[in-house]
Amino acid sequence: MSENTFLKLRDEIENLIVTGEFAPGARLDEVQLATRFGVSRTPIREALMQLDAIGLVEIRPRRGAVVTDPAPGRVFEMFEVMAELEGMAGASAARRHVEEDRHALLAAHANCERSAASGDTDAYYYDNEIFHRAIYAASHSGFLEDQCVALHRRLRPYRRLQLRVRNRMKVSFDEHAGIVQAILAGDADLARKLLRDHVVIQGDRFSDLVANLARRSAKTA
Repeated sequence: MSENTFLKLRDEIENLIVTGEFAPGARLDEVQLATRFGVSRTPIREALMQLDAIGLVEIRPRRGAVVTDPAPGRVFEMFEVMAELEGMAGASAARRHVEEDRHALLAAHANCERSAASGDTDAYYYDNEIFHRAIYAASHSGFLEDQCVALHRRLRPYRRLQLRVRNRMKVSFDEHAGIVQAILAGDADLARKLLRDHVVIQGDRFSDLVANLARRSAKTA
């Protein structure tokens, strides 16, 4: 199985969890999933292990993988920390980026523009992920990059969910434009602020996320 095929499989299972088809507390049977997706148990097991690593499922002795029930408050706290880490990465990138980083950032931004225009939120999410990783790399801080990648991975299902809110994808891309401009202009303070504001969820955005999580739970009530 190719990496892209595996990622699609993992994302399909993740989407079924996030949209509520697999309810919190439900046991995910490897054999049933393998039959459903027409694959062997090996990629199913690997996908479930990756979902366990980000807290979307919990692998329990003798029960296998069980869907977790995310607490909105916990998700909010993770977004708060992610916003601060992203701000640090953006400020460092503004001060330290080199020509190679500039090219990578502009290329990632162009890819985000294409996927945003297509209206495909999942495609945009993955181009968006590459965009943010270009910023982490441009910070030239290996430890900061590792922490950003790890938390970004844990927040993947919720960031994907957010992008399904009306107009959020367009707003996200528009915010990218200001971030790119600030980093390439070497404005560390502005880059920090714009990235923090881009990631943190508050007010209406937090309400939208909680509402989506609530709708997910209501489908399984």
